[in-house]
Parts: sequence; C-alpha cells; structure tokens
Amino acid sequence: MSDQEPTFPPAFRWGVATAAYQIEGAWDADGKGPSNWDTRAHRPGGLAGGATGDVACDHYHRLAEDLDLLAGLGVGSYRFSVSWPRVQPAGSGHWNGRGLAFYDRLVDGLLARGIEPMLTVYHWDHPQPIEDAGGWAGRDTPARFADYAEGLVVRFGDRVKRWITINEPLSVMHDGMSGLPPESARRHGLRMAHHLMLGHGLAVPRLRAHTRGGEIGICLNLAGFSPAGNEPRDVAAAARAEVYEDRLFLDPLLRGAYPELDGRPVVEAGDGDHAVIAAPLDFLGVNWYAPARVVASASGAFRYTRVPVPGAGTNLLGWPVAPEHFGALLSWLRANYPDAPPIQITENGFPDADEPDATGSVRDPRRIEYLRSCLRQVHAAIEAGSDIRGYHVWSLLDNLEWDHGYRPRFGLVHVDFATLARTPKESYRWYRRFLAAQRRGGTEVPGCSA
Repeated sequence: MSDQEPTFPPAFRWGVATAAYQIEGAWDADGKGPSNWDTRAHRPGGLAGGATGDVACDHYHRLAEDLDLLAGLGVGSYRFSVSWPRVQPAGSGHWNGRGLAFYDRLVDGLLARGIEPMLTVYHWDHPQPIEDAGGWAGRDTPARFADYAEGLVVRFGDRVKRWITINEPLSVMHDGMSGLPPESARRHGLRMAHHLMLGHGLAVPRLRAHTRGGEIGICLNLAGFSPAGNEPRDVAAAARAEVYEDRLFLDPLLRGAYPELDGRPVVEAGDGDHAVIAAPLDFLGVNWYAPARVVASASGAFRYTRVPVPGAGTNLLGWPVAPEHFGALLSWLRANYPDAPPIQITENGFPDADEPDATGSVRDPRRIEYLRSCLRQVHAAIEAGSDIRGYHVWSLLDNLEWDHGYRPRFGLVHVDFATLARTPKESYRWYRRFLAAQRRGGTEVPGCSA
C-alpha cells in the first residue's frame, strides 16, 4: 500500500472515545451511588493489581484540562458515556442534580470548543441496586434503562444530537456468563442479550421524541470470524461463532429476528419483542480491535475456541495485530447487511505498555502504525461502497482497562497514575497532524516522527 495518507470525505467525523467508569474517578463524590463495577473492584481479587475506579484519571476533577487536550488534538467529535449511578443512584426515581451538572459542564465545554458531543447512555456501569435486582438478567432492567435514557435526553437533548444507547452488548453478555457452567452460561448469556436488545429498543423512541434532527445508534464490538482450517467441524464452529457473537445483535437490529442454528432461533423472543428491538437506527457503531480465528471445542457454552492468526503478531492483551482483517469485516457487513444504516467507527485502538523515556517523551510507534493501517482499511472500504461516516480512536487517555487494571494503555495521552499528570504521546501529535492534513484536503503525509 502507498505511503500517501488517504483523503476522507470532507464531512467525515473525526474523534476519540472514552467511558465514564474508566476515567472519571470521584466514585462516591457529590451524591454518586456505587456501581456494579465499584462493588466488583472493591472485592478482594476484583481487578488486576488491586485496581479500582475510585480515582482512575480523575477526569471528574480535571475536566477543563481534558477538554483542552481534546481541543488541542483538533477532533470534531468526542464520544463519552454517562455514569448511570452518578446521575440516578438508585437506578430509578431520584435524579442527582450534582451529577447531572457535571455532564452539563462537559457538554457545554465541548460545544464551546467546537467539538460535537456523542453521548453513550450505557457503557457497562449501572447502579448497584440494579445489579442487586439481577442486572441485565432481570426482566425489569430494560424498562428501567429506557426511563433512564429518557431522563438523559430530557436534560441534554437540546445540546446533544448524537446518542448511543448501549456499548458492546456482547461484552456485557460475556461478562455475565463468566464462571458459570457451560449450559447455565449459555442460557444466562442469551437472556441477558435479549434484555439488552429490549432495553435498546425501548430507549430509541424515547430518545427520538426529545431530540430534533438527532442521530441514534448502538455500538457493537464485531470481530469477523474465520475457521482455522478446512475441517468441517472447524468451519461449522466459525459459523456458530458468527451467530453467537457478530450476528446475535446485528440480526435482530437490522433483520428483525434473531439468527437461527439447526432451524431454530438462538433466542426465543416474546410477542412484539422483535418490533421493539428493530426500531430504526440512524447509524451503526462498530468497535473493532482484532479478528477471530476459531476451532471447534468440546468445552464452553458455544463450543468454539479462538486460536492465533497465522503471521500476525499480538498486542499487550494477546490479541492478534492484523489490521487487514478490519477491511474484511467491513466488506462482510456491506455484503450481508446491505440495508444497514451508515456506520460510525466508534472504537479502534491499540494497547501497549507506554512509559516516558529519559527525555519525558512517550513514543508509541506501534500504535501509530496500527491506527494508520486501520484507517487505510476504512478508506478502502469507503471506496468499495461502504457508507462509513466517522472514526473515533480508543482512547483519549490511558485509563482503567476493566478487569485488566491499569497496565494496558490505550491512550493518545499518557496518564501517570501516581501524579495524574497528562503527557501527550507521539500518537497524539501524529493524529493531530493527520486531522490537520484532512482539513486541508489530505495534502500532507504525516509520518511517525514527533
């Protein structure tokens, strides 16, 4: 592929993304209630290295500094999430004014800097009372989620025009299956998946009713599956993996029904559920990090196992580094869901163990090359006919990577978790130059040097 950076359409939206629990800290400040992730982190052996989100990046108290980093980067879009327990501690009823005021400051600060907010209603942290009532396995949770979404849009819909209902329902499902015997895990996971989809579907008309000219979508983490060989059992395993991961959410959203295996839908939906779930979308958010190559397995809830991708290295989390497979996924989406709404790439990033060198600089050439390669795949997909309208790097800041703790760093900005000092990395400067070049029509060729 040429060294020339591709030129994207002038209206293409460029941004970065974060999530509340991973950056905000202030876990019990100003009336915020405990979340399911607070409870999990505070248990012995909860997160790697004893990590918690109690302080995280302290974004709650360093909002102005982080907004200035966004402005300095030159992005036109910022995807963030609202912490449900910060604004509605019990998961229903009372709204916490001080928590809502924080997001007022965030939204207003973005708009003042010429950055468009992209609000994710749910990025995995919900009030502990919701968890105590069964979390997403509870049949009441979808309705409570829709009420919560409506409360947010009533408050922010005059200023926020782009809304994401739920981030990565697949990840939420998999997390809920952890530690259960295979058959119980399968049943529990699929029940959660259905409730997540119902929550999304119930929220869409609530959001639409309170924002004029807005855009509403959902974020799915898609991989793209291939068998490890030509053995029939491995080919069947790859098809099964595609059903239980990529198609489990795409099909009900975009085709109006759950996918089938052995002539039966993998989820039994109630009367009217499909119509609720398939509420029209304005965009489909796609989060992509790595492809999936699988073999058949006798164990596990869905009987397949991921194996290495030949010729691909791995990143800090052991995921295959194979950006060319991003293009393959986008081609698969275009071929299999021709009536899908426009795509927003809502997450794409690279974990590493970045630390300052002797000069204080943070050099991350592997991240730059990965992002450049992925962007070329996105551009090629657009040229081939995919309707892709935006791209968001994960993430603005190094942050708490859920169960993995603080070791994997995804940020364009390094965070010293002892002092909370922010240091823009080489990748921050690269992305800033790339975006400046796009604004000028793509005439510059940003390299990897600072």
